[in-house]
Amino acid sequence: MIARTQGGMLAAPNRVPNVTADFWLVKLLAVTMGETAADYLAVNLGYGLSVTSWIMSVALAVTLILQFRQGRYVPWAYWAAVVMISVVGTLITDNLVDNFGVALETTTIFFTIALAMTFALWFFCERTLSIHSVITTRREIFYWLAILFTFSLGTAAGDLVAEQFALGYFSTGVLFAAIVGAFWLAYVVGVNAIFSFWLAYIFTRPLGASFGDLLSQPMEYGGLGLGTTVTSLAFLAGIVATVIYMSISRGGEEKVSLEAN
Repeated sequence: MIARTQGGMLAAPNRVPNVTADFWLVKLLAVTMGETAADYLAVNLGYGLSVTSWIMSVALAVTLILQFRQGRYVPWAYWAAVVMISVVGTLITDNLVDNFGVALETTTIFFTIALAMTFALWFFCERTLSIHSVITTRREIFYWLAILFTFSLGTAAGDLVAEQFALGYFSTGVLFAAIVGAFWLAYVVGVNAIFSFWLAYIFTRPLGASFGDLLSQPMEYGGLGLGTTVTSLAFLAGIVATVIYMSISRGGEEKVSLEAN
């Protein structure tokens, strides 16, 4: 619904959430579940990487259709799309590396360029990269495309670090937690908020994936041996509980001035 602000300017609902503590919590849960759920389908159920990619791509298309039909931020629709796009973004990188033999260094560079070009085109068309004014379909398309590339880039960069330094799941998770913390500190001291947000968003993917692998992988491989089924269900329960809380606690969507953006 279009409404008017107190000054009489047209306002529209933002289609994506504000960046809050529970935003980051669900994002971490979603990327962790995305990692373990993909492993469950590809390995435990024996579908393999290619079939899993097709299944998840169809699921992503369905969730994005539902998300775009809302025309505003609806927690269940938005976070369902995030979970699916986290899985597909990861699978894109995995397919390039495992099925097509593309080096991790190459995929990291490629997705860095793809993300930079997405931001450049987004800004050229809209004159803003603010996630607080995703109020049109075109802006939302740019937003989800950027999200997809952040997951693919995060996967490539995370796997590259893990293979180059062989740190193990826990140490790798701690490393990326420190990196994300550095970007948060940069934001606090006044570094550009959009720049800090997107860098933190990229690196929360390998952060969540590292701890997901730590919980799910067998002990002989450095994990805790909980398995992908238990880990995926546990994180799914956390996502559902947090999204229900978001839905109850934030009934009204954010309005953004159309004239100002």
